[in-house]
Amino acid sequence: MDLSWQLAVAGALVGLSVGLTGMGGGALMTPILVLFFGVDPTTAVGSDLLVSVTMKPVGAAVHQRAGTVRWELVRWIVPAGVPAGFAGAFVLHLLGDGALLQHRVKLAIGAALLAAVAGMIARVLLSRFGRTRAAALGPSERLVVRPLPTVLIGLVGGFIVGLTSVGSGSLIIVMLMLCYPRLRAADLVGTDLVQAVPLVGAAALGHLLAGDVRLALTGSLLLGALPAIYLGAKLSTNVPGAVLKGILGVLLLGSGLQLWGLSTTLVCVISLAFAIAVGLYRYGGARYPPLGSRPSS
Repeated sequence: MDLSWQLAVAGALVGLSVGLTGMGGGALMTPILVLFFGVDPTTAVGSDLLVSVTMKPVGAAVHQRAGTVRWELVRWIVPAGVPAGFAGAFVLHLLGDGALLQHRVKLAIGAALLAAVAGMIARVLLSRFGRTRAAALGPSERLVVRPLPTVLIGLVGGFIVGLTSVGSGSLIIVMLMLCYPRLRAADLVGTDLVQAVPLVGAAALGHLLAGDVRLALTGSLLLGALPAIYLGAKLSTNVPGAVLKGILGVLLLGSGLQLWGLSTTLVCVISLAFAIAVGLYRYGGARYPPLGSRPSS
């Protein structure tokens, strides 16, 4: 596959989403490659991870300079997540051979996308209702680390990323939120981005060694993604992130259901119902503030 402007446009759309919301990397890129470009699922996973390796350090460096990285968590997540991500790339090929393997990988990616949607919903609900008992930790306040749950986050998250390329920016951040509900949103994002750099790198290396990466495919995606990420980051302060994440959630839900083989009509009906529910929630949220908040004077 030679360099393609269509793939560059797809990379730009995904890069713009990542720059605007911090989400949508593997969760959006992989299903686009499978559903719209007919790329084998294993190749889509490997190539997407290689693209992500170049995108993650940009956001990680920004958060490091801003002091929004909880290194005490990174030190526990990375040693577990790196080998798990590397192993996930090889476990992928134990699911079968040929068409059977590609079918099972599609199902795995679909399951990861639906889990990502569930994670997005959980993150919204936790942000809205889950922090009423204790205030968020300040930048200089000490965080008490829970070693076993944190290591498990690395293991589970790393394995899913290596298997499907989905989860480094969606599932892991939700698991961190559940385990450490007092972490600020900026600290959650910064910590997640930093730990994702070596994790995604290990998963990409595993897929590269397994022969799941097409360099021309990756080059086309990067051609559009890199400038779009920069543009998205510049626009992020002027575009409502909640609206974009709602749209992203609808797209991920539809893609996950499509990969599971549901009919186009049923996928459209479910996606429309989800979009209406998101809209109603946002309308209700505007009228009724989060629990524990006080109206401004």
